Amino acid sequence: MKKGFFLVMLAQALSSLADNALFIAAIALIAELSGPDWMTPAMKWFFAFAYVILAAFVGAIADSFPKGRVMFVTNAIKISGCLLMFGFALLAPADKSLHAYIVCFSYALVGIGAAAYSPAKYGIVTELLPPRDLVKGNSWIEGLTVLSIIFGVVLGGKLIEPPLSDFLLALPGMSVLAKTPAEAAIVVIGGIYILAAICNLLIPNTHFVYPKQETNPVRLLSVFASYVRILWHDKVGQISLAVTTLFWGAGATLQLIVLQWGRDHLHLTIAQSANLMGVAAIGTIVGSVLAGKVPLTRALHVLPIGVVMGFSVMLMTIVKQDWAVYATLILVGGLSGFFVVPLNALLQHRGHVLLSAGHSIAVQNFNEQLNILFMVAMYWFMLEMNLHINTIIVIFGIIVAVLMALVIIWCYRNQRRYPATFAEIGEEGHGRAQAGH
Repeated sequence: MKKGFFLVMLAQALSSLADNALFIAAIALIAELSGPDWMTPAMKWFFAFAYVILAAFVGAIADSFPKGRVMFVTNAIKISGCLLMFGFALLAPADKSLHAYIVCFSYALVGIGAAAYSPAKYGIVTELLPPRDLVKGNSWIEGLTVLSIIFGVVLGGKLIEPPLSDFLLALPGMSVLAKTPAEAAIVVIGGIYILAAICNLLIPNTHFVYPKQETNPVRLLSVFASYVRILWHDKVGQISLAVTTLFWGAGATLQLIVLQWGRDHLHLTIAQSANLMGVAAIGTIVGSVLAGKVPLTRALHVLPIGVVMGFSVMLMTIVKQDWAVYATLILVGGLSGFFVVPLNALLQHRGHVLLSAGHSIAVQNFNEQLNILFMVAMYWFMLEMNLHINTIIVIFGIIVAVLMALVIIWCYRNQRRYPATFAEIGEEGHGRAQAGH
């Protein structure tokens, strides 16, 4: 592994950790401002929406400049959203209702930074590592990403509850910047973004040169649409893209479900519910490490794990005792870590062969975030229907298991009909399908 790869991992871990800690801090800040309950799923929805509307453009940006610099600039956008969250209180401290809406808008701004950040962070992996090391590299990147999501939620919960929040507010100079536990938490999270920015600046230029990128927005939309068609029409790409799209949509929704499940089923506070995500980290670590031993050519063999994961989520409805809650979350975390790493590596490899690093990740993000929009909206709708959280969990688990079973059938059919395409897995190549675009 090259030195630059470790810097990418560290920068990604810090930035993603801050994104998810900020989500919990923003929920707490909205609660302090007496904002409506619908703002929590709305923040997640608008965060994903940024990925969807920018998907056609961020790939070209990532492939036009050194990716370390792209990561630095987009991380700065995240910092601006972070500052706006509590900085607005200094400008209009009396208008709490408007401030709550500004918090929601600010997290959407962080989503814009994250959307532009993603193609660069994943794209540089294919520049730094050869195909044979992509699964191993992805096991680190994906494992750290999932862990940063989990620990970010836990960190956000810890920062807003005593005694840590009391300690932060008592620090010299903190009273100038923050007045409440949530605002103090956001100051700390801003510091994490700054550390990520320093790592971005240290990432070396790989000097990987891509074809000149299109700059006309209309043309970019047209070209991006053709890239989406290319990956969906490819018999290997469509399977890996379908699976990762389903996984990340389910993962984002599961984060909201666990927060609500902790409050309704286990009668915990927001901060305590956030801590539950840390329990799943144990399983995710084990699953991601084990997945690193799966060769790229056997990535599709892990598909049945997705069905098992869907059914395992439904165990959440029957567990009450601490040991059973922890065991269930560890199981779900382990299955998810082992499941997504090889398939994500396969999609990156296939996208790199057919398109380019930045464009293939942009297509991946577009599909994944579009599914997040759909699944979070579906969760939001079920909440509005006053369905019990356990009913929502069962519906969610069945949907994941059934869809994964259908993907497995789809994969087997493709393998029988197009064996030559599947035999290309692991081959060297770059931008094979970009000719004429």
